[in-house]
Amino acid sequence: MTDDYCATGADGPGGESRDLGAAGDQGPPYAECVLCRKPTEYPESYKGVTLCPVCAWQEAQRTACSG
Repeated sequence: MTDDYCATGADGPGGESRDLGAAGDQGPPYAECVLCRKPTEYPESYKGVTLCPVCAWQEAQRTACSG
């Protein structure tokens, strides 16, 4: 998959649809994904690398052992 998928929006953890463009308008300010700069599920105060669910999945695919 490409980063285009990440930019169009993704389903939330329970399969519910999320509007990633408006994620910053609801609740606390969210940290940006370090790869695609879209809002993540983490607050801005979160320490460490923050990835959106799509980029986290893609990173896991890249680093998985193909054994």
